[in-house]
Amino acid sequence: MALIDHLDHLVLTCVDAEATKHFYTEVLQMELETFGAGRMAFRFGNQKINLHVRGSEFEPKAHLPVPGALDLCFIATVPLNDVIAHLKKVGWPIIEGPVERTGATQKIRSVYLRDPDLNLIEISEPMK
Repeated sequence: MALIDHLDHLVLTCVDAEATKHFYTEVLQMELETFGAGRMAFRFGNQKINLHVRGSEFEPKAHLPVPGALDLCFIATVPLNDVIAHLKKVGWPIIEGPVERTGATQKIRSVYLRDPDLNLIEISEPMK
């Protein structure tokens, strides 16, 4: 039996909280959650991304928290063609794709974009 079951949350360090909030809530359509002493998080499914602003991180934190160091892959709730149409509608550029990749459990079809801190964001659909 494995020790770890699933990811609960991860922490993203950003430069501009408002630009990051716009990207994750408007472009990726995640739900904004506020908690604690004015902290922000972006909820999707049973997971969330907690937000730290560079220079004002909460303790404890990563040893070297830096904006733009993440490479994240999300599985979409809608067909990838709908994701592509939404990204075009909101004017967010796709930097690569659609392309076929190997996901955690099966082959996936993906597009790549960057968030405001230049983290690499992959949005995918499972291939049949």
